[in-house]
Amino acid sequence: MVRWVGLLVAALLVVHVVLVMANADRGNVISAQVREFAEPLALWFRTLFTLDDVKLGVLINFGIAVVCWLVVSTVVSKLIRRLG
Repeated sequence: MVRWVGLLVAALLVVHVVLVMANADRGNVISAQVREFAEPLALWFRTLFTLDDVKLGVLINFGIAVVCWLVVSTVVSKLIRRLG
């Protein structure tokens, strides 16, 4: 279950990155909802690097958040399996 949550969060963050990189309309309902959910899930990584190129900043910061979610959810899942 923990791993699925991590995968879903990572997928949402990836969708946000794709929408930003594709210049999706920020006023569009879908892109606005994805951004609204993705930004808090990026945790402290959202502003880890502040670059002049906003797209590159989103790619790097949210990419690091994706990797973190995947690694942490995998480790926690294995710990629960081992201890439980």
